[in-house]
Amino acid sequence: MPRIHVLEKQVAELIAAGEVVERPSAVIKELVENSVDAGATVITVEIRRGGVTYMRVTDNGCGISAEDVPVAFLRHATSKVSGQEDLDAIGTLGFRGEALASISAVSHVELFTRADGQEVGVRYACGGDEEPLLTEAGCPQGTTIVVRDLFFNTPARMKFLKKDVTEGNSVAGILDKLAMSHPEISIRFIRDGREQLHSPGDSKLSSAVYAVCGKEFSSTLIPVDYLLGHVKVHGFISTPAGCRPNRSMQNFFINGRFIRSRTAMAALEEAYKGSVMAGKFPACVLHMQVACEAVDVNVHPAKLEVRFVNERPIFDAVYHGVRSALNAGDRPKIMELKKPSPYAPVLEKKEQLTLDKPGSSNQPLFLHDSGAQQPKEPELPKAIKQALDTVPKPVFKPNPPTLVIAPPQKAVPKPALVQELKPVMTQMPAPEKPPEEKPRQIVSDFSSRILGEAFGTYIIVEYSKDQLMFIDKHAAHERLLYERLKSSHSGCEAQALLEPVTVNLDMEEYTAVIAHEQELSRAGFEVADFGAGTVLVRTAPLLLEGQDAASAVMEIAGYLASFKTEITTEHMDWVYHNVACRAAIKAGDHTSRQELISLAVELERNPQVRYCPHGRPVYILLGRREIEKQFGRV
Repeated sequence: MPRIHVLEKQVAELIAAGEVVERPSAVIKELVENSVDAGATVITVEIRRGGVTYMRVTDNGCGISAEDVPVAFLRHATSKVSGQEDLDAIGTLGFRGEALASISAVSHVELFTRADGQEVGVRYACGGDEEPLLTEAGCPQGTTIVVRDLFFNTPARMKFLKKDVTEGNSVAGILDKLAMSHPEISIRFIRDGREQLHSPGDSKLSSAVYAVCGKEFSSTLIPVDYLLGHVKVHGFISTPAGCRPNRSMQNFFINGRFIRSRTAMAALEEAYKGSVMAGKFPACVLHMQVACEAVDVNVHPAKLEVRFVNERPIFDAVYHGVRSALNAGDRPKIMELKKPSPYAPVLEKKEQLTLDKPGSSNQPLFLHDSGAQQPKEPELPKAIKQALDTVPKPVFKPNPPTLVIAPPQKAVPKPALVQELKPVMTQMPAPEKPPEEKPRQIVSDFSSRILGEAFGTYIIVEYSKDQLMFIDKHAAHERLLYERLKSSHSGCEAQALLEPVTVNLDMEEYTAVIAHEQELSRAGFEVADFGAGTVLVRTAPLLLEGQDAASAVMEIAGYLASFKTEITTEHMDWVYHNVACRAAIKAGDHTSRQELISLAVELERNPQVRYCPHGRPVYILLGRREIEKQFGRV
């Protein structure tokens, strides 16, 4: 039997660090939450290579006194909890006292800090099994922590990290949530030398949402402000028209902490019942303020899940708050038509317009009001005027119209082409019958055996003398399109959009889409990185003509983000499923008889098609004996 022994301090710290520090985004989350608890109003985060080689967090908080700096890097050392009773009402983001100790165990850490009221700050350097170094340093009030070479002493952990782009997007997602949870703090994020996020910090939630999610998402939001009992709910929800194909944009905050709450999610979606289509989910940025004693945040290691003493008040407050906001904010716009103005007279006698005589060839013509003072013409001498008056003025009389008879002209010979024309016939000759076209040979005689369509969904076919076949036209068309896409080596035929479409995504979805650009291109979607969680869709599959390409990309992005471990073939199959399902004939659509025949014939040519990509049967057979049993014939 092996002997039991106590682990060395360094080994124990490496094991404990794995629970807190999983990736660079976990480091940033812990450090930024410490800055928030320190009362900072401006926080700057800078990373390089996804945070693996360099991370820096700077704040203007209260700072750390020189004597407390070495203690802060000890395990279970914190200023936020002092006794057992404090765990019953935790009002800060951090409280366990493990972050700095875990980070310094797997990286090189350098800290600069100056507390309020101190003239000189301190510099503290530590990392791994190195001896800590504490010296005086000049620095502004607040704290700056620099983390270098994450997991330099744990290669096993290092090899499980993702690409730099993926890790950087994970950090961006953490900061997006923090900016929306604390709109009073200005968050600045610098990634590889480029600023990616800068929230204003003006205490307006709308400004933070605009900085994080962009103009398009912010323009579809409805404000929520509701108080029920001791629970206050405020924030924004999306309009029913702005709902999305997944829940990735549902953001819930409890006392300034981002959480995942099934209770709040169920209340939100229950309030939207009857207002959204099936398969669509509302988006939201909702803050819930409750007493600290009514919620337990010490449940999940990442502090993302919480427990409520009583979940009913939370459900009721979110439900009624969202419902009230929908009733008040989701009203159709009333179109007001202006009444036509009465017809005003064009000109009045005293406002008649006269043409000014051009004084020179270069002078333009102007319209003048006759009431305005006109320039006087120069007067002629008196002798000239008398001479002009004696000249008789000519009188013009209109001549009566005269009839002029032209002399007879000689006949002009007609051109050869004109001579061949025959005079107009009194009777039109019977049109020649076009040659009769032979009827197109159809492989099957479905045209004579299709009895009709039931409920706008099922094609009824007399399959044989003893059986009826009911074909689900949507399932059949979807499967046939899927098989066609799957067998095509060149992928889906794409068409360029008249105007590229921007799609705002959650950071996890954004990362998944960027990582699968080639697969999406094969499916007909040309997607380009537009930065800050937004992608630009330039082309869409030709099969999706007339449909919303942005909604299709959102749905595909949600799938790719949820199932990251599947192989590429599985990803492509699901994308083909999605495209085929959207392009297929829908249940209830009007379908002509020729289309029904064509679908049934193509189904007969592909006998292997028995189930749709979702697993539903394409057709069922109903025997004659079963029908006759219902009528009592057997």
